Amino acid sequence: MIRLSSVAVVAAGLALSACSVLKTPDPIQTYRFGTTPAFGETAAQGSVPSCSPTGVNLRRVEFNTAARGDQILTATGYETAYIGGTRWVGAASTLFEEALQDGFASGAPCLRVTSGPLTRNALSLSVDVRRFETVYAAPGAVPEVKVAVSVQLLRRDDRAIIKDARFDVTQPVDANRVTSIVSAYNLATADTVRKIVEWTVQEVASAPPVED
Repeated sequence: MIRLSSVAVVAAGLALSACSVLKTPDPIQTYRFGTTPAFGETAAQGSVPSCSPTGVNLRRVEFNTAARGDQILTATGYETAYIGGTRWVGAASTLFEEALQDGFASGAPCLRVTSGPLTRNALSLSVDVRRFETVYAAPGAVPEVKVAVSVQLLRRDDRAIIKDARFDVTQPVDANRVTSIVSAYNLATADTVRKIVEWTVQEVASAPPVED
């Protein structure tokens, strides 16, 4: 059975007697997502297109505040909670950004995607993960993993928006088990990354040239 812990933190003063015994913390199981390739195995050497890569600067990925940490967020109607006894192996925002960078490396050979300071002559890509959660129609039901991402392609000099889009991904979960939920997050992330990469490749190709 999946144990949920409330997102709300209740502050209360606890008087501990001198003979109080410290309780051993419950064990925490960690999981990883982003391991399912968005574009399958790396393409064979002979199939990689010959091109002069276009520079794209990937800005730091923005992430939903409640889901950006290492806890797995759930939602049932208006109520939210975290799955107890489980954690992501790192912050969800970091794991997602790593999966996105891997997706560009394997699925966009004609783009040179970098992070950090904006590089000369590069377009800029902004990614905002607005939803990243396990959604229950009712308590105890088999949930779905839902991801919603907004993206913007920006011009280098004045940060004007060239194009923007939103991607919504829903991934069914096989059973109300943590391992099944994690598997759904892997599939949902791969699907989302694939949509972002393919959209970026298409929009960069049709964007007006960046002047020196």
